[in-house]
Order: sequence, then C-alpha cells, then structure tokens
Amino acid sequence: MAPARPSRHSGGLPAFNFRTHVRKGNKGLRGTNGLAGRLGTDMKAIVYTRGGGSDVLELRERPLPEPGPGEVRVAVRFSGVNPTDWKRRTGGDGSPEQVPNQDGSGVVDAVGAGVPAERLGQRVWLWEAAYERADGTAQEYLVLPERQAVPLPEQASLELGASLGIPAMTAHRALTLGPGAPERLAPGALAGQTVLVAGGAGAVGNAAIQLARWAGATVVTTVSGPEKAALAKAAGAHHVVDYRAEDAAAAIRALAPAGVELVVEVATATNAALDLAVLATGGAVAFYSEAGVPEVTLPVRELMVRNLSWRGVLIYTIPLEAKLHAVAAIQQAVAEGALRAGAEAGLPWHHYPLERTAEAHDAVQGSIVGKVLIDVG
Repeated sequence: MAPARPSRHSGGLPAFNFRTHVRKGNKGLRGTNGLAGRLGTDMKAIVYTRGGGSDVLELRERPLPEPGPGEVRVAVRFSGVNPTDWKRRTGGDGSPEQVPNQDGSGVVDAVGAGVPAERLGQRVWLWEAAYERADGTAQEYLVLPERQAVPLPEQASLELGASLGIPAMTAHRALTLGPGAPERLAPGALAGQTVLVAGGAGAVGNAAIQLARWAGATVVTTVSGPEKAALAKAAGAHHVVDYRAEDAAAAIRALAPAGVELVVEVATATNAALDLAVLATGGAVAFYSEAGVPEVTLPVRELMVRNLSWRGVLIYTIPLEAKLHAVAAIQQAVAEGALRAGAEAGLPWHHYPLERTAEAHDAVQGSIVGKVLIDVG
C-alpha cells in the first residue's frame, strides 16, 4: 500500500509564542495561544479496547487531558510506530481503553505543578509513553511525566524526534553490554573496538551503526541485498557485508582477524553460528529480537572456553538508570549531529495520517524498510 501524503511539519514551531502567553490554572501553567485553545475541550485519539488485528484501532473524540504534578502536556506532531506497538495490540486486551505507540514528538503546551514554566513551548521527543500506561502517542494531546518529554536540539526536526525513543534506546543499551563498555556512550567510549550490527537497514540497526560510530568503534554490518546495503552505508557503517552474496563469516573475519568485540543482534537463533564464528575471545552478543525463532541452541563448553556471553535486551525492563543513560547519550549525539534519520541517514520516513493508524501498524508488521510516522497534528 502506498504511504500517505508527505508531512506538513519540518520541525518548526507554530507562529504563536507559548512562553509569553502563559496563564496559571489550578493544575499548573499553559500557553493561552496553544492549539488546545483552538480545539476546545476535545481531541482526536486512536484507541483500542480489545486485542487483535489492526481493525481493533478506532478514531475517537476524547476529553483534553490536564497535566498533574510533575507532568507536561504535549501537543503531539508525530507518533512513531515500532514492532512492540503492534505486538502489544495483538496480545493485550486494551481495557478499559488503550492509546497505542510509545514514541513521538511535539510541543509542550501545558505543565503541571512543580514543572518549570520555561518548558512551555519546548519541542520534545517522547519515550515509553504507553509503557504501563493507557496513553500512547497516537493522539493529539498527551500527558506524561516531565522526564519522558526530552527537549530537542534546535537543529533537530520533529520527525527525527519521533524516530528516536525505543530504537535508539535499544541500540544504546546493546552497545553498552560489550566487554569494557561504559554505562553511557560518548565520543571515544568504544575506540579500538569492532562492532558487528546485524540488520543494519532496520531502525535499531540504523541507530546502532550511528551510535557505535559516534562512540569511536569500527562498524561492520550485515544486510540482505544492495538496497539495504546503500541504507547501511548512508547510516555510516564502515563495512557492509551482503550475507546473501558472500560468505559472511569469511568476509567479517577478513575485516576483523581477531574477531569482533560485540554483536548487536536482531536474529538471535538464525545468526548464532555466524556470531560464534566472528566473535573475539571475551566477546558478547546483545540480542533484542527473536525474529520468529523463539529458541536458540549454543555450545556451552565453547562459550566457557572463549568466555563469550549472550545478553538479552528489552528496553522496557532494563533499570531506570540505564534508560536515563540512554536518553542522555542520545540527546548528546543528536545535538552533535551524529544521530540522524530520514533517507539521507539510511532510515527513510513513511508518513500516515492519524485516521490511517491501522495501515501504519500493518506496514510495520509487514517489515517495511524505514521508519513509520503518523502525522498527528
């Protein structure tokens, strides 16, 4: 199916000024010239009340939410769709009413008690909006804890903001699980190491390539064809191996004779033999997907002798401290221009309007190459 129209928003603010038109209410501060005032007391949202296919998603009118203490309200511009969004919808019951999608971007238009007024009007990127909460980003306005609305650097577009979240945080976590890796990435943190990123054309793979290169690693990635190879190159991979066109293990070993220190893995069971063949002694595999094969068999004695480790990554359940390290590193990388998105960065955007959220979920479930964004506001 064809993607929807191109986005109307390149990342700039509307013409009105939130910060100079502020009034104080019972629950905090809000911008009087914000979009909420134009829309009245209702807003549009995508919801589901039962688990199932994308046909359970409905467009509804909902009351405009008010931020509580420590919270901000965001006028959502873009909602990013990830595989866990459709998986949660498929497996959950949606009760009493669930708004999907973890990631997004927008503009802060109201703040709750205890939140500085300076946050009004900030362009922000959002993370884990729907984790253990009923309110994801597929709605015009969203209330969430202040720390989950991260200010976007001036040069970063709102589309980029909605592309960060789960993929970039997953990539950061994986890259900090290798031998000698720090808790938080920074320039030079992985200097002298070689990192293999499996599936460099995916959203997590794209972020892993960019973050690893920013941190000083030599980055090798595997892809399944020339089109994906071009995307991985655009992301900044030093070396791209097409595993369908050549012996991947031999090619990687030629590039890294002593082996790679870390593998960021998307197909854990499928690539287990390849990972064993290319890992350096003491190396690690950080895996974040089963890719349809739920069990993996590993040679225990070989892992013992070579001191190899396999570490699982699910961003929702890692320690909060690790999440905050990821957010801080991502923020720094974006500010330095080292973490980008869009076709020129190897992660083309596919836009859908809010009323076509079901099609957006289907596109991600169908493994579309690139990043699916829902144009919300």
